[in-house]
Amino acid sequence: MRIGELAAATGTSSRALRHYEQAGLITSERAANGYRVYGDPAVTRVGNIRLLLDAGLTVDDVRLFLPCLDGDLLANGPSDGFFRIARERLAVIDRRIAAQVAVRNRLATALDGVAPNK
Repeated sequence: MRIGELAAATGTSSRALRHYEQAGLITSERAANGYRVYGDPAVTRVGNIRLLLDAGLTVDDVRLFLPCLDGDLLANGPSDGFFRIARERLAVIDRRIAAQVAVRNRLATALDGVAPNK
């Protein structure tokens, strides 16, 4: 199937698919006309990539799961590796939230002292 067909089958943009390919998460063959051609297993692989990305993992994190991406990731439940990576991502997100809350609080304090209320 061509990239547009894979995009439609997976609810993913062609741009994202090209990004996944550049990152080494999916592969394609080139047709005589230069178009990318993907095999049917790419639908499962892209679905699993999206599942992991939607769970908060990065493309680099997903690369660690390459051996598992062609099967049913949910069939056996999350692996220890998934939990380790997910905990690391959660810690990063928590640090970002804390930093944003600190900035928000400083801004609110500064505005309370000088800005007229609207």
